[in-house]
Amino acid sequence: MVPVLHNLSVTLEMIKWEHSIFALPFALCGAMLAAGGFPSPHQLLWIIVAMVAARSAAMAFNRWADAAIDAANPRTSSRALPAGNLSAAFVVTFVVVSSGIFILAASQLNRLTLLLSPVALAVLLLYSYTKRVTRWSHLVLGFALGIAPAAAWIAVRGTLDPRILLLTAAVTFWVGGFDVLYACQDFDFDCQAGLHSVPRYFGIPAALWVARAFHLVMVLLLLALQISFGLGMWAGVGVLAVIVLLIYEHSLVRADDLSNLNAAFFTMNGVISVLFFVFVAADVLHRK
Repeated sequence: MVPVLHNLSVTLEMIKWEHSIFALPFALCGAMLAAGGFPSPHQLLWIIVAMVAARSAAMAFNRWADAAIDAANPRTSSRALPAGNLSAAFVVTFVVVSSGIFILAASQLNRLTLLLSPVALAVLLLYSYTKRVTRWSHLVLGFALGIAPAAAWIAVRGTLDPRILLLTAAVTFWVGGFDVLYACQDFDFDCQAGLHSVPRYFGIPAALWVARAFHLVMVLLLLALQISFGLGMWAGVGVLAVIVLLIYEHSLVRADDLSNLNAAFFTMNGVISVLFFVFVAADVLHRK
């Protein structure tokens, strides 16, 4: 029992499960917009379980699929699988169990969420192979997280409103932008290993501009979301907060200085998602 608990602890550290906070607030935005307020406690519980389980399955699968790549990359060679701190069999078991919990959570919401759960899992798991075939894998990752608000809407309503796809698109470009920034760290390795990424094909200076363009598109989509749902001042303040934080995030990273990239990636993006949710929630509740 003790080895299992130890391996589970190492796995949770490997997948940075606490970083579920990146997409969860956007999923909760989708749920609150669908409900016109707070969803029921039952819905809220199973949406959170589904989100955490889905991300856990996706991250663990990514680490398993990329184990050989991570072993060859000096930046990632100390991760649990290439370092030999976990077995591939344990990680695969973790993926299967997490996927099962996700499907269980979907079944507790409504029929459509259950029917679509294998589709969501396919998107989340197959992302891991896209960097082998396309430089735009950053947007595939973004879409994998971007489906969260649409999924939460379906969880509450049992149907899909096209307006919520504006938030799906916004999250897609948000995540795609900061993943382009993050990929700048692996420019040399991607060139050597033949992996595909925006920095590899366009160079780091141009990649920074691509990330800025993605985040500009995100902001425009958030404004469109505000208009389409008739949201008011609080949501507008939320968009303004996102703009300010994105500008600060990009100020931390220069083509000749990537030393602040981890701070830009982890801290700012967590703050962005939480703040936006807080302001959207305030707006939705204010209108009740």
